[in-house]
Amino acid sequence: MSSELPEATLSEAGGVRFLHLGSPWVQGAMRMRDPLHVELEYVQRMLAALLWLDLAALARGHAVQLGLGAGTLTRFTLRALSMRTTVVELNPHVIAAGRAWFRLPPDGARLRIVQADAADWLARAEPASATLLHVDLYDEEAAAPVLDDEGFYAACRRLLAPGGAMAVNLFGRHASLDRSLARIAAAFGTEAVWRLRATREGNTVVVATRDAPLPPREELAARAAAIESRWGMLGLPARKWLRMLRPLGG
Repeated sequence: MSSELPEATLSEAGGVRFLHLGSPWVQGAMRMRDPLHVELEYVQRMLAALLWLDLAALARGHAVQLGLGAGTLTRFTLRALSMRTTVVELNPHVIAAGRAWFRLPPDGARLRIVQADAADWLARAEPASATLLHVDLYDEEAAAPVLDDEGFYAACRRLLAPGGAMAVNLFGRHASLDRSLARIAAAFGTEAVWRLRATREGNTVVVATRDAPLPPREELAARAAAIESRWGMLGLPARKWLRMLRPLGG
C-alpha cells in the first residue's frame, strides 16, 4: 500500500518549510524558527472550534486529527493546549516527513500517531472520546476531500463527546462545497453547523458540534479575547473569526 501512496516532498521560502505530496499543492507548513506558530490561514481558522470549548478544561480533553499534514495542529494541541492527542494518517511517507522535517514529537503518553485509513479507524474508535476533532483529508491532487459522505460525518459525530467540536477543511468548487455542507448538516443537524468565510485560496472551514450551542454574544467575545490573549502570538486572531462566522442555516 505505501508504494502506491505519494512520496512527501519539501520546499522552503521565507523561513517557512512546506510539505507537498509530489505536486505543487501545499499540504502543510511550519515556521522553522517558531514551530508552534500556526502558519497557514485556513489552519488558523480550524482552531476557531475552540470558541465552543471550555478553555479551562482543554488540558483534560482529547484532541483527534484525521490527516497529519505538516503536523501543525498536532504540535499545537499537544504543546500549546496541553491536550492528549491522537493523529490518524494513511500515508507513512507523511508520518516519516513529520518526524524528520516538521518537529513531530515521538509517540508517548500524550501523543499517538496511527497509520490507518480514517474511516476504518473511526469504525473502531471509542464513541464520545474526543473533545476536539480536526478533519483535513486531501490527496496529492487536493481536488476534494477523500472522505466526504454522510456516513463518514456521522462517524465523526459519534467520536465527539457531548460538548465537543469538529472543524473540517473544505476546498473545492461551489457545487462541491454545497454537497459537503449538506452532508455535514445531515449528520450533525443544521443548527449545529457554522462556516467561516473562505480564505483567498478557497479553503472554507466548517465547525460542527455535538450538543454545544454557540455561546451568547458576550461570552463568545470574552472567549475570543482569551484565545487571542493566550495564543494570538502563535497565529490565532480569534476576534476576527467572530466577524466571519455564520450559521449554516442563517
